[in-house]
Amino acid sequence: MKTGTRVGVFGLLGSGNLGNDGSLEAVLGYLRAEHPEAVVDALCGGPEAVTTRFGIPATRLHWNRAEYRTASRAGAIAAKGLGKLVDVFRTAAWVRRHDVVIVPGMGVLEATLPLRPWGFPYSLFLLCASGRLLGTRVALVSVGAAEIGNRPTRALVRWSARLAAYRSYRDAQSRDAMRAMGVDTARDEVYPDLAFSLPTPEPSAPSGSPGPVCVGVMDFHGGNDDRARADEIYRRYLDGTIRFVRALVEEDRPVRLLTGDECDASVVAAILDAVDSPLVTAAEPASLADLMKEMAAADTVVAVRYHNLICALKTGTPVLALSYAAKSDSLMERMGLGAYCHPAREVDADRLLEQFRALEKRSAELRQTLTERNLAAARQLQDQFTALTSALFPASGHTHTHTPRKAS
Repeated sequence: MKTGTRVGVFGLLGSGNLGNDGSLEAVLGYLRAEHPEAVVDALCGGPEAVTTRFGIPATRLHWNRAEYRTASRAGAIAAKGLGKLVDVFRTAAWVRRHDVVIVPGMGVLEATLPLRPWGFPYSLFLLCASGRLLGTRVALVSVGAAEIGNRPTRALVRWSARLAAYRSYRDAQSRDAMRAMGVDTARDEVYPDLAFSLPTPEPSAPSGSPGPVCVGVMDFHGGNDDRARADEIYRRYLDGTIRFVRALVEEDRPVRLLTGDECDASVVAAILDAVDSPLVTAAEPASLADLMKEMAAADTVVAVRYHNLICALKTGTPVLALSYAAKSDSLMERMGLGAYCHPAREVDADRLLEQFRALEKRSAELRQTLTERNLAAARQLQDQFTALTSALFPASGHTHTHTPRKAS
C-alpha cells in the first residue's frame, strides 16, 4: 500500500454506545495489522472520546452541537436547519481529504430503534454522496440493515447504500432487506459482526454453584414504529426484568447488571431500587472487552442489546436473548441458540424463567457449540478483511493465501 493512504472512519462513535466503539476497535485492529502506513482519522459523534481512547484525530459529525436534542424554540429550530446545510459542505470537505472512508459495522441501514430521517440517515447519505462525487471509496463493512417503513428514512438509506463503493452485511437478512428496498446486492457478501474479531478474555475458573448470572439491560422503548406505545413497552420490559431478577435472588443467585450504552444507567438504577439485595450488583463497562470479562465469569447471561449478546456468545457463555429485532433472532440461530429468544416488547417473567432453566440444563453442550461457532466466525472475518483489502487497497501489494468465503 502506498505510504500515507488516508483512511477515514465514520459513524456514531465515541457517543457512549459500546457496540459501535467495538466495531471501530475491530477495524482499527485490521488497519494497524494489514495497513500500518495508513493515516487514520474519524468523523464521529464523540470526537474527544474517540481520540482519547483510540489515539486518532477526530472531527465532530455535526456543526450544530445540539443536533440530538429536541428543538422547540425558534432559535434552536433555525440552528438545526442551518446545521443541515453547513454539514453538506463540512462532510464533503472531510471526505475530500481521504482516499478511503470506512463505516465500521453498526446498524447504519436499519431503524429498529427510534430514528429521525434528518439525523444519522441524512449524515450517512451526505457521506456516500460526497464519496461518489469526489472519487473517495466509501465502504459499509459488516453493517446491519432492515426494511424501513418511513419513506424519507427509507429513501436516504437506500441511496446511501447505492452510492457506497463497497458493501458487506453482518447477516443474510440485512442483505435481503437492502435487496427488498431496491439495492442491487448481487456482489455484496455476508460476514459475521466485526466484534467477533476482537480479542476474547481467558475464561474464568468455575465459581461454584449456583454461579453468577449477568443481566444486560437497555433503555428500551420499542422501535421506530412503536412511538405511540413507547412508554407502555418500556414499563412492560422493566417490570418483567425486575420480576426475573427478583426470582433469581430468591434462589440465592448473584446477579450482575450490565449496560451497553450510557442511557441504560437509568434502567440499572430502577432495578437496584426495586430489588434491594446485596446479591444484585452493577458493573460500569467502558468497552466490549469489559463486558466480555464480566460475561466470561458468569454461568449464564440474559441480555437485550445486540452487542451484549455478541459478547456473551464470543466468550462461550450460554445466553438468553431478550430480542427486540430480527437481527437478534438471526444471530442466536447462527450461533446455535435459536431456541433461547424471548420478546423484549412482551417480557413474561414466568416464561423467561422457564427458558432460563432450560438453557442452564444444556450449558455444557451449548458451550461446546459456541466454541465451534466462534472459530468459524473468526475465519469468516479474516476472509472479510482479505476482501476489504482487495476492494479498497488494490495497490497494496499484499499476497493472500486464501479466497474470500461467504458466511452461511
